[in-house]
Amino acid sequence: MKKTFTLLCLGLFLYSCSEKKIMPADEITLMPYPVTEKDGTVDDYFGTKIEDPYRWLENDSSEATAAWVKAQNEVTQNYLSQIPYREALQKRITDVWNYERFGQPFLVGDYVFFYKNDGLQNQSVLYKQTGLDGEPEVFIDPNKLSEGGTVSLSGLTFSNDYKYCAYNISKAGSDWNTIFVKEVATGKVMTDSIAWVKFSSASWYKDGFYYSRYDEPKGGTGLSQQNEFHKVYYHKLGTPQTEDKLVYWEKDFPKRYFFASVTDDERYLIIYSSEGTSGNAVYVQDLADPAGKLNLVLPGFKNNYSVIDNEGDKLMVLTDNGASKYRLVSIDPKNADPANWTNVIEEGTNLLQNVGTAGNYLFATYLQDASTKIAQYDRAGKKVRDVPLPGIGTSGGISGSKKQSTTFYSFSGFTAPNLIYKFEVESGESTLFKAPKLSVDLDQFETKQVFYESNDGTKVPMFIVHKKGLKLDGTNPTYLYAYGGFNINITPSFSAARLVMLENGAVYAVPNLRGGGEYGEEWHKAGMLDKKQNVFDDFIAAAEYLIEEGYTSSEKLAIAGGSNGGLLVGAVMTQRPELFKVAFPAVGVLDMLRYHKFTIGWGWAVEYGSSDFKDQFDYLIKYSPLHNLKKGTAYPATMITTADHDDRVVPAHSFKFAATLQEMHQGTNPVLIRIETDAGHGAGKPISKSIQELADIYAFFFQNTGHPIIKKK
Repeated sequence: MKKTFTLLCLGLFLYSCSEKKIMPADEITLMPYPVTEKDGTVDDYFGTKIEDPYRWLENDSSEATAAWVKAQNEVTQNYLSQIPYREALQKRITDVWNYERFGQPFLVGDYVFFYKNDGLQNQSVLYKQTGLDGEPEVFIDPNKLSEGGTVSLSGLTFSNDYKYCAYNISKAGSDWNTIFVKEVATGKVMTDSIAWVKFSSASWYKDGFYYSRYDEPKGGTGLSQQNEFHKVYYHKLGTPQTEDKLVYWEKDFPKRYFFASVTDDERYLIIYSSEGTSGNAVYVQDLADPAGKLNLVLPGFKNNYSVIDNEGDKLMVLTDNGASKYRLVSIDPKNADPANWTNVIEEGTNLLQNVGTAGNYLFATYLQDASTKIAQYDRAGKKVRDVPLPGIGTSGGISGSKKQSTTFYSFSGFTAPNLIYKFEVESGESTLFKAPKLSVDLDQFETKQVFYESNDGTKVPMFIVHKKGLKLDGTNPTYLYAYGGFNINITPSFSAARLVMLENGAVYAVPNLRGGGEYGEEWHKAGMLDKKQNVFDDFIAAAEYLIEEGYTSSEKLAIAGGSNGGLLVGAVMTQRPELFKVAFPAVGVLDMLRYHKFTIGWGWAVEYGSSDFKDQFDYLIKYSPLHNLKKGTAYPATMITTADHDDRVVPAHSFKFAATLQEMHQGTNPVLIRIETDAGHGAGKPISKSIQELADIYAFFFQNTGHPIIKKK
């Protein structure tokens, strides 16, 4: 299939800060929280009355909401400004982040492309060179597209003849993209401009490409309006978007996604249809047949399918149909009954996460207890070799064209920055190609993996990272991070910023909760819909394990998560407020009764359920963070983070949760909301904004766990 090259998340890097003593919480003056007006909104859910007094905050473009945001940010920044080592943290983060780093190279005809960041560039720059030894030249520099680095490169595909590159541009972190086209050889920007694209890159065919978009939003509501009627179009190069051909949509199903792809040989058009984030259907058209039509080949929506490649008339499909941990099968699109499928790579004991193609081979990426393994197979599915990796960590996998004899793969871990290896397809030889040079001794840290029991006896893995020689006396500030949803795998990743915590005596812990995909679809399903409480129980059990084993105590424990992980933090801090000292719900889904009414929130109903149905309302109301805050309860010190351009999880979730938490909370712990401007859900955030945000988070963390910052020796 056409490979989509997306901007890799390049690592961060930090160190310890100043010698200033931490200021006791009662020595920081907390401004009064802004008075948040209430309205009389009450909803009736199947006879149950639910008050929603802060409904007006859902209007993110109103003057009243803007005034509220300004007032809340004033309180938050005033508090943070009094933490004596906040500036030192920001300076140290800046210093250590400033190192040269590379993304995984990829071959496009005679050219090698790669992303590079000189250190503190807000966005990594895409370079092009001729062959492995050519002189690199800038191909796309997103930093020149805006003053503050708020425009990012979010997608990249190349035409089959390697003449053109289609690239996606996102502004201020929004999910809305515009596609532009460049000539590969000359770098000339073409006249093509494709607007209102969402969750789609270009898939090339002949002298144009397929893509998916929504209709243009009306009335300036593009960041909150519910998105409906995803449509697939074909665009011919050199023509205006108004002349693009509508290829596929379903007028009777406004809340479905449609994504187009074309096999490398341009034989088949594949269109995926889905009603949410899990399960899809596959339509196939034989483009070699002038009379060929788009036919439903793999019906939805109980299973997941991804067409990896084709072998003549047959499609190679990665699927969980009949294999919870996935398998690669060969399917004849004209005779696609599962009884006729042939296994190419059978389901194994480890999760088959992805299959790439390069040099006429197949490269299977597995997860073994949330750590990457790679195996090479021939096209018939016979194993050739295992590809050696340096240790516990994450690899981006191996992919490329069938003609390539050389390709690349990356590897990173909690204390291993992104390493790039050159791989010879025939011999299996791996050679270190690029390794960043850092100013911090990474050997002072260690990573371990433990398995603990959740409340129902389920064994859950957890990575724990800290300085060597850590004393298990319960006094270590600990940052417990997790996600637990949407079949997403949380694997070891490198972060320079994280090291500032570690070098100052903190522990970083990452459990792989149910709801994720680390052990296949059964693991995922055990944490979705009416089983979502399993995710929260797994997280609470992780916290209890860290306390029981002496890593930390409730007074030293912070919890963090973003998006679905923000829901996780919001849920457990309302269920067990006494267990945690600090909470960081980031861009969280916090109103489980109304999340589906904004942008593409309806697509998450397959994961969460919807309050439109009584049986699902009955379990959603039990854990919805917004609706389980109780008057007079002492909640952890909380800093909610969100952004004004987040059109994935609209900021209204965080606004309403913050207003309610400030109303209900009793005690001296601060409960704040930090609202970033010109930023979105997280992707494409400029490094300058990331540094500021991380300095604030870590300052709040150390301040409220009463942990002194250690002076660098």
